Amino acid sequence: MNSQQWIEKADHYIMKTYGRYPLVPVRGEGCWLWDADGKRYLDFLAGVAVNNLGHCHPRVVEALRRQAGELIHCSNFYHIPQQIELAELLCGRSFADRAFFCNSGAEANEAAIKLARKYSREKFGPDRYEIITALSSFHGRTMATISATGQEKVQRFFDPLLHGFKHVPFNDADALRAAVTPTCCAVMLEPIQGEGGVVAPSPEYFREVRAICDRHDLILIFDEVQTGIGRTGKLFAYEHFGTAPDIMTLAKALAGGAPIGAMLAREALAGSFTPGSHGSTFGGNPLMAAAAVAAVHAVLEEGVLENAVAMGAYLTGRLEGLKERFPFITEVRGIGLLIGAQLSIPGADIVKKALERGLLINVAQERVLRFVPPLIVTREEIDLMIGILEGILTEV
Repeated sequence: MNSQQWIEKADHYIMKTYGRYPLVPVRGEGCWLWDADGKRYLDFLAGVAVNNLGHCHPRVVEALRRQAGELIHCSNFYHIPQQIELAELLCGRSFADRAFFCNSGAEANEAAIKLARKYSREKFGPDRYEIITALSSFHGRTMATISATGQEKVQRFFDPLLHGFKHVPFNDADALRAAVTPTCCAVMLEPIQGEGGVVAPSPEYFREVRAICDRHDLILIFDEVQTGIGRTGKLFAYEHFGTAPDIMTLAKALAGGAPIGAMLAREALAGSFTPGSHGSTFGGNPLMAAAAVAAVHAVLEEGVLENAVAMGAYLTGRLEGLKERFPFITEVRGIGLLIGAQLSIPGADIVKKALERGLLINVAQERVLRFVPPLIVTREEIDLMIGILEGILTEV
């Protein structure tokens, strides 16, 4: 079928939870996608920061093929070698001692919320349960994670939200300090707000946050669902800030495009998850864990982190050049290959025109063009993207 036929069938059968663009991808390789009509697209969205290794990275594809021929799924009632290997790999490269696996970022954040509350209840009693999060944050689409999210547009129509969350401005340590009460048990933050408009804090912010948490015996949770697995040029974004959390969540890029989530924690907290306290049927099954092991090794061994740093600096420089020419670009910001261009005008039409010309980008918070290409992107591909974007901005 051609693209239009697929779209017509989707309109008949698929719930309209997304404002989908008229694109039907059927094949991908590296930084490129092809649709059902054979048109090629340069992908600077990467499945919303999922395809950090590009589309169909050979190591991930081979791991999936091999594992699918041996064992796709078994229960977490048993020990799963691929899951154990992945846990060892992630803990060995981070602050964490233990891992819990699930299927998505929202589920990883649910696990973090539950662990923080259970640990605090066991240590301090039932009156410590509130979790402080940031305005403009995004933590998922479940009832708990939209309650944690600091965006009214995500929460609209789903009242009553879960009790026990409060929101403060991001990058404001004084506001956080003032929000701490005896009922608080944790602080949950993204190192860089992606859906919030690619907002990075000041260098000292997380040191102050860590000090506040230590003073009040609060658990510090970092949501690295979008920033983790190399997106910022380090395996985990918290490494940029010299501050480690007590709990960290991962998903998106963890398995190179296959669905998996993870919640990592220090030993003292992890002990609160005992048999029956939490679980996931598919979480960390052999197929997804094998893909994740291959993806993490590829990030660590193939110069991906170094390329993210170098190409992030190059892309930022090229975008700064556009900023000098087009006054409606007011700021270019980000770390590694998580980059946003703040506009003084709405960005939706720019995204639409880019799609028509074979370029995939998106807009966050209505006025921030977000660039999250695969971490294997080349200078030539960045130059091609800039050329397409420059033509669109000239028309604007």
